Amino acid sequence: MNDAAAQATSPNPLPRLLVLTDRRACEAKGRTLADTVAAAVDAGVRCVVFREKDLATRERTQLAGGVATAAQGAMLIVASNPAIADAIGTEWLHLAATDAAPPSRFRWGRSCHSGEDVGVAARQGAAYATLSPVFLTASKPGYGPALGTGPLACVCQSTSLPVYGLGGIGALQAAGVLATGAAGIAVMGAVMGADDPAAAARRLVNAVNAIGAFGTQ
Repeated sequence: MNDAAAQATSPNPLPRLLVLTDRRACEAKGRTLADTVAAAVDAGVRCVVFREKDLATRERTQLAGGVATAAQGAMLIVASNPAIADAIGTEWLHLAATDAAPPSRFRWGRSCHSGEDVGVAARQGAAYATLSPVFLTASKPGYGPALGTGPLACVCQSTSLPVYGLGGIGALQAAGVLATGAAGIAVMGAVMGADDPAAAARRLVNAVNAIGAFGTQ
C-alpha cells in the first residue's frame, strides 16, 4: 500500500475540526477566552488547541485551567508545554516547527509549513500535522505566501500522516480544503474573532460534517 492509500484507511485520532485559541481576539470582542471556548464546545467543537505562548508559565497555566474547565466534553491540546499539559491532565501537545519531540507519554502534532516539514513530522512520530497558511491570514504572518489548495492536496496525497489545513479558513472554505484529502481544518480567527463564536463554530461544525472527509467529528 502506498502512502496515499494508507492515508485513506489510516485511523485519525482527532476530530475533523480543530479550534486554536487566541485570547486577544476574544478580548477585542469584549469576552474572555474561557467564555469563547465554552460557546464553541456547546456549539459542537470537539477539539481545542490551547496556545497563548506569549504568557509567563504561571499565568499561562492558570489560564489553561480555566480553558480546560470550559472545554469539558472536548479534547484539549496544549501548544509546546508538557508541564502545562500535565497540569491540566491532557496527553496531547501541539509542537511548533522547531520544538523537540516531547516525552513518550504524550501524543502530539506539529505545525508545518511545507511538505518537507510534514515528512519530518511523520518520521518523528507525530500523530498529525497542520499545514499553513493555506490562505492569507493575519494570524500566521511571516510564513511566506499562502500555499493554496493545490499544494495542500499534493502534501496530503504524499503522506499517510493526517494533515490539517490551517490559515484563513472559514465555513465557506471548508469544503474546498477537505476536498484536497486533508484530514480536517484548523481555525483560529474564524471562531476566536467572531462576533458570535457559537454561531461561527456551529457553521464550521456543520460544514465539516457535510463532507465525507478523513477522520470523525
